[in-house]
Amino acid sequence: MNKNKFKAILHKYKHASLLLYVFIYFPWFFLLENLVTHYTPIHIRLDDFIPFCEYFIVPYLLWFLYITVPVVYFLFTDKKSYYYLCAHLFIGMTIFLIICTVWPNGQDLRPIYFERDNIFTDMVRTLYSGDTHTNVFPSLHVYNSVVTHIAIAKSEKLRKYKWLRISSFVLMVSICLATVFLKQHSCLDLFGGLVLCFLVYKPVYCMDHSYLISLFSEEDSYS
Repeated sequence: MNKNKFKAILHKYKHASLLLYVFIYFPWFFLLENLVTHYTPIHIRLDDFIPFCEYFIVPYLLWFLYITVPVVYFLFTDKKSYYYLCAHLFIGMTIFLIICTVWPNGQDLRPIYFERDNIFTDMVRTLYSGDTHTNVFPSLHVYNSVVTHIAIAKSEKLRKYKWLRISSFVLMVSICLATVFLKQHSCLDLFGGLVLCFLVYKPVYCMDHSYLISLFSEEDSYS
C-alpha cells in the first residue's frame, strides 16, 4: 500500500478516532473495579421476587456483540448514525463513571450456591469470578442495549429490514431482563439505566449537531 493510499484511508475513516474514548473509559473503570471495597448496597423489594435463572447468561453475553457490531457497521456504512450512537453511548458511559466515582455502589444479590449444575451455571460462575459486584448503578448493560436499539431503529439504511428491528428489540429486552435474572444488578440499576438513556437521548437526538459532525466529516456524508 503506497503512502497516498494509506492517507486516503485514514482521511476516509477519520471518524474512527471517536473510538479512542476506550482509552479513557477502560482505565477509569478498572481503577474503580480495583479500588472500590466499601460501597452502598443497591437493593429494592422487587429484587426479592425475581428468581435466579442461569439461562439468561446467553443474552447477557451476547451484549458484547450487540454493542460492538452496530458500532463497526455504522463506522463503515453510515457516518451520521455512527456519530449519534457513539455520542449516546459515550456520554452515558461517562456519567456512569462519574456516578460510581462519587458514590461507590454495589449489590449483594448473587446466590451463594446454584440449585442446578449445568453448562449455563458454569458460565455464570465464570462471569462472577471475572466481574465484581461493585459499580452497578446505573446498569451499563441496560443503558448500552437500549441506546444501540435506538440507533438501529432510527437508521435510514436499516429501516427496510423489519426483521432486524424486531430481533434487535427482542435481544435488547432479553439483555435487560438478564441483568436482574442473573443477579448481576438490582432492578433499581435497570431503572437507572433506562432513565439515564432517556435523559441523554434528548441532547443527542433532539438538537442540531450538523456543525459538530462537519468537524469530522464532509458535509455530504451526513446529509
